[in-house]
Amino acid sequence: MTNGSALTRAAVSNFQPSSHAFAFTNAFPRQPVLRVPVPGLGSIPIGDASRGLCGGMIYAVRDMFEFGVAPPAVATPPDPDSPLYRYIVRRLFDSFDGPRGVLRYYRLMSSADADTDLVRGWLRLPGATSASVAREWPHIRHDLDRGLLSPLGIITTRSADPMRLGLNHQVLAYAYEQRGRRVTLRVYDPNTPRWQSDDVTLSFDVLSAVPDTAPRAHLSPRTGISPRTPLPPVPPAGIEHTIAIGGRPVRAFFRSRYRRTDPRPALTWPRDVGRAPRFR
Repeated sequence: MTNGSALTRAAVSNFQPSSHAFAFTNAFPRQPVLRVPVPGLGSIPIGDASRGLCGGMIYAVRDMFEFGVAPPAVATPPDPDSPLYRYIVRRLFDSFDGPRGVLRYYRLMSSADADTDLVRGWLRLPGATSASVAREWPHIRHDLDRGLLSPLGIITTRSADPMRLGLNHQVLAYAYEQRGRRVTLRVYDPNTPRWQSDDVTLSFDVLSAVPDTAPRAHLSPRTGISPRTPLPPVPPAGIEHTIAIGGRPVRAFFRSRYRRTDPRPALTWPRDVGRAPRFR
């Protein structure tokens, strides 16, 4: 990591999406995500894989990297009956983090972009964008400073309709660079082809989520905010990206909770049971 007044950067050592992520993209055919056997009813289809398995893919990539296992040498999405497909689906559901994680998506998706003044500038409800920068960026940076890949939930739409939750996305941050106020994350995007995968970025302004705290006599030394004057306006965070989400904006993002899982059982071959290719 390089530190300085103008430039700070960190990256997960030796990680590149073009080498350590899947060779196939998040382009699964229209088929059930999984089938659940129900007595008396047979096999019940759940979900639609064509809407994407991005969360499962990024969690699997972090699993493989942490276990030192190379991604499988397959260029097309795996067959639904394969161990690899079942593993990606299992990690997809892990990435949702149960009701807690789904609620985070919904809360940000249904929030306004900008902060909302509730009492004429005296009380402010954080918008989706500023909440991302103020609350989530420190956790993401902490991961990357420690050399850990950081899974991110990406909010791409504004709606209170829970049926639109599937329009959101997930990516995996592996590096950042900060120049002044501007932060640029490098991310693995499951939607981006491998030959372009090392060039995907997500950028935003870090100071957009906090009020101006320039020293003034009337400011509180603890909060930097006067109890007698309204909060100053907060400029937009200016989120920009090159993630392959059909031109939709990134309104907000958050760091997902991750627990690693051994990927090796899903990556074994019949003639080489118990072994998987490893990085040298």
